[in-house]
Amino acid sequence: MERIIATYFIETPIAIEKAAAILAGEQSSGTFVAVPGETEALKARFAARVESVELLEAVTEPAIPGSAAGTGLYHRAIIKVSWSIENFGYNLPVLVSTLQGNLYELTQFTGLKLMELDVPPSYADHFPGPRFGIEGCRRLTGVTGRPLIGTIIKPSIGLTPSETATLVSTLVTAGIDFIKDDELLSSSANSLFEDRVNAVMRVLNHHADRTGKEVMYAFNISGEIDEMMYRYEHILAAGGNCAMISLNSVGLSGTKKICDQGELAIHGHRNGWGMLNRHPLLGIGFPAYQKLWRLAGVDQIHVNGIQNKFWESDDSVVRSIMACLEPMLGGFSIMPVVSSGQWGGQAPETYRRTKTIDLLYMAGGGIMAHPDGPSSGVEAVRQAWKAAVDGLSVEEAAKTYPAFGRSVEKFGTK
Repeated sequence: MERIIATYFIETPIAIEKAAAILAGEQSSGTFVAVPGETEALKARFAARVESVELLEAVTEPAIPGSAAGTGLYHRAIIKVSWSIENFGYNLPVLVSTLQGNLYELTQFTGLKLMELDVPPSYADHFPGPRFGIEGCRRLTGVTGRPLIGTIIKPSIGLTPSETATLVSTLVTAGIDFIKDDELLSSSANSLFEDRVNAVMRVLNHHADRTGKEVMYAFNISGEIDEMMYRYEHILAAGGNCAMISLNSVGLSGTKKICDQGELAIHGHRNGWGMLNRHPLLGIGFPAYQKLWRLAGVDQIHVNGIQNKFWESDDSVVRSIMACLEPMLGGFSIMPVVSSGQWGGQAPETYRRTKTIDLLYMAGGGIMAHPDGPSSGVEAVRQAWKAAVDGLSVEEAAKTYPAFGRSVEKFGTK
């Protein structure tokens, strides 16, 4: 029988092998004491199995409080545990309950993080995965040979539908490929969802009719499932091609329900990610996280950005980008969305470290605050990526491309 394999980074005050066995038992057939009915035949079929243990180091202070009594040392290790898919079949919520569930509350652990997840090939028969992914998003926007260039409506909340449409008109005239609602806005007192969609799509449809260029706009449909379905249909009726979901707020089941419709590209925003990952020994690592959303069918997912405005290191961002680009189940393609304090200045380092142009590169202020206006802001980001692929440094690119040079004057040389 096929098995799911999960990789954990753990810290424990007890022997590593014992802690691994407790984890496997807690999340399958066992509990804190032997119970009637837990036969050897049952355990052979349904019990989780510790596949490997790699001891890393021991420390004298726990990563998080609340441990059981130990020796005064806290042992860290990478462990792999597997489950038969008979335990949960192809049920994503129960899969997550199995892989994470109560583990974070066990006193035998002073640190636990799900780092990686491997699913068997049969999952491709039960989950169609992203309907658009990288190639589909390129097809919808007509962008080849470079990253998609995108931006976010700012201010995040407070603009009327008319004001949003005016800003969108400026951006599409500037040559933008992608625009999104901020995650804080779905339907507010002065920007009802339907009114905003109608106003924005009038601009986008007119632009497409006039130029042949279809700009992707991710309208934030996050809400209750029936409400999201209604909003999804409204975007379709208006001629849109993308919807945005706040993944951690909506959850796997709600997100999968929307993705299963298969007619709009789904932009997955990971707001709230910090509470799942910021602590090095608590939560879930991005390689495992993005696989769950690929299974649900998300086409684009945020990965933060090089030299970002948040806490995440460049190494972590690069790992996230590469995780998205790693093949999964023979074609579950998902587009990394690079964002957070980005402008063209980070393009050379992003390309140097990832060697990919299969990105949605999001710049908010980096486009809107360009000294010569948004049109030059879009041009500057495109120039930066051309320079990056050609191997130019920021300084060399600034001398070669005037619009990008003006960005450097504004935003610095980082």
